[in-house]
Amino acid sequence: MTMALEIKGLTKEYPGFRLDGLNLELPKGCILGLIGENGAGKSTTIRLILGLAKADDGEVRIDGVQHDPGDRDWKELVGVVHDESFFPEGMNAEQLDKVLKRIYRTWNGATFHGYLKRFQLPEKKAFKEYSRGMKMKLAIAAALSHDSKLLILDEATSGLDPVVRDEILEVFREYIQDEEKSILMSSHIVSDLEKVCDYIAFIHQGKLVFNEEKDLLKEQYKILRCSREELAEVPNEILIGSRENAYGAEALIRIGQTGGAARIDRTDRNEPNLPTVGVLDPATIEDIMLYTIKEGRQGMEGRQ
Repeated sequence: MTMALEIKGLTKEYPGFRLDGLNLELPKGCILGLIGENGAGKSTTIRLILGLAKADDGEVRIDGVQHDPGDRDWKELVGVVHDESFFPEGMNAEQLDKVLKRIYRTWNGATFHGYLKRFQLPEKKAFKEYSRGMKMKLAIAAALSHDSKLLILDEATSGLDPVVRDEILEVFREYIQDEEKSILMSSHIVSDLEKVCDYIAFIHQGKLVFNEEKDLLKEQYKILRCSREELAEVPNEILIGSRENAYGAEALIRIGQTGGAARIDRTDRNEPNLPTVGVLDPATIEDIMLYTIKEGRQGMEGRQ
């Protein structure tokens, strides 16, 4: 499998925080969602990839080549959208087209104007008159108009209404149909990531908890709803975290640890630890993240 992005042993230390030997892989033609609480290391990771900060150790490879953020060829490969637009407020889209044409050798004005039309963005209106949603659409249009092979999105959909977010997510799905193109997408809106991502990487307190296929995660992790007494009978090796309420208990468990597909059939002999009590429901990616953070875990190995 060819990798669009490879991160090996990436380390960066600040006062009170350490990104500790991060390893990530993003296959070509896929979307990788980056999740974690505030301060977990998501933005630090993106800054290191983009060369906005210097790593203490480790390496980043894009399309198999160790990248140099100062190299023009590398800049052509990567499209970037941050949570805020950095285009001059007095400029308009028509003027931006002329400026970016001078910056990117691979700039495609026809593609850019096609996105402007699709997103219904006025070409002659100053950006200061754009709404937040319009500014984000503009940034995405620009990022997709210079033949970028890797699109990096840092909270690009935050603060947008559901209609605008859904429109943008559809553009991302189309973008990766060319299997040479890939997306690294950081977002606090985990439901957006569930809709479009092929892989999910979870960073907690500067450490990678997992980097897995989304569908595999949803097969393996389940929400168990049962009584408090029944919860006490759940094997520690599959229990990730739990909480109790007035009606009983709820827990995140991991099944399917033998490597096969997880099963809900409680009579399956390949799952000897599968609870015989309570009700099993699918777990969302947000469930997995919240229970892990609540337990203060560095990994998914269950209670000791």
